[in-house]
Amino acid sequence: MAAPSPGKQTASKPTAELSPDEISGQLSQRVRTLRKERGWSLDSLSAACGVSRSMLSQIERGEANPTLAVTVRISQAFGIALGELVEAPISTSSIEVIRADDRTFHYRSDDECRIRTLSPLHLEKDVEFYEVQLHANGKLQSAPHFKGTREFLTVEKGKIELQSGDDTTVLGPGDSASYRVDVPHTIRNAGRGEAMLFLVVIYQN
Repeated sequence: MAAPSPGKQTASKPTAELSPDEISGQLSQRVRTLRKERGWSLDSLSAACGVSRSMLSQIERGEANPTLAVTVRISQAFGIALGELVEAPISTSSIEVIRADDRTFHYRSDDECRIRTLSPLHLEKDVEFYEVQLHANGKLQSAPHFKGTREFLTVEKGKIELQSGDDTTVLGPGDSASYRVDVPHTIRNAGRGEAMLFLVVIYQN
């Protein structure tokens, strides 16, 4: 899941062709290498990224697959882009594929909803594309994002109540909306069954 240090021309399969085990192995090696290059202990890295020492140890040993949120924290601690931590060093194809059964891209799954990332991880904090399943009575409630950030939502199935700041609207299948997310915002399943929607997050440069 991770790449060697910049400048090294190491041949590798495209990330889209790597198995989950290969991706996990790349990430564990990259985290361990970066930590040692900086002379950090596991405790030092833990303090820098807010991830527990035991979890970091498991990641380095390839015994744990971190969530996207944890991976972002680690990359920020090292002061590098997320793509430098999770992408293969050389891509031999211009096509990046995210397979439906690749749990690396399962961002969240709980009683409220299931969120799957549909955009490559290296686009984080530029543009993000998600598939969201809201269970009956489920909702996705979010704090304000960075100033100027907007979301674009399209409902595939079900009935959605969307709130952005003080504004509220109801959307059905085929409806789309764009709205501010630098204010508190909520997407709520207003129907009786499961709702499915697609969500694009655009960050202001």
